[in-house]
Amino acid sequence: MNNPSPELTPLPPGQKARPDFPRFGLTPYAWCFPRDEHARVIQLSGDALDAVAIPFALEGLERREQVSDFHCVTTWSHRALQWGGVRFSDFYQLHIAPRAGPALGVRWVVLKGQDGYRSRMLLSDLLAADVLLADTLDGLPLSLDHGAPLRVVAPAHYGYKSVKHLCHIECWQAEPRLAPSAFAFMNHPRGRVAHEERAQWLPGWLLRHVYRPLIKPTAALFANAAAEHAGTSPAINGDPHAH
Repeated sequence: MNNPSPELTPLPPGQKARPDFPRFGLTPYAWCFPRDEHARVIQLSGDALDAVAIPFALEGLERREQVSDFHCVTTWSHRALQWGGVRFSDFYQLHIAPRAGPALGVRWVVLKGQDGYRSRMLLSDLLAADVLLADTLDGLPLSLDHGAPLRVVAPAHYGYKSVKHLCHIECWQAEPRLAPSAFAFMNHPRGRVAHEERAQWLPGWLLRHVYRPLIKPTAALFANAAAEHAGTSPAINGDPHAH
């Protein structure tokens, strides 16, 4: 088991540390929750392999504990989260590569969640050593707020690439055409934090000023929706270790 040092690194350009880790996302998904938080099946499909459903099982793969920061595209970051799961690269080599075969040349991957959200990433980005399929956070099973039962964690990319409630992985030879989840400009093909790839066509530094005023109302909206879903009252400001 790998236990990296939790020492903090400098924040990327335009990011500001936030003490809590709120449920957050595009506002149309505030009231979207997984159909089955105990689902144990992942669908595989795309033009690079035949459609198949495989058991959601991380057994047989080396588990990894990883401490990494989470960077939201709206400019807030939460530091030193401890994720547990398996490397996406290990999952890919065990479950996907034998089905796809090297001749087909998988280049792009579409990730879909039970809440209806989806994102696309280059396979080469997903195969980085710090990209996880995570099922725990801070030593406990993921909550609904943060992606139960399984989510992607891609620390080098903005949070909108780290799909929650993962249920479907599509593998494509060419870049797939996806209907945008919001405005088309908001979804950069790569979304790398170090390069401030906050969106398409517009400079990342400019979007800092567009996104920051949206943080507080968006966090409140998602907290209220989660509380309504759970039949409880929303937390105020959040717990730094909430998950």
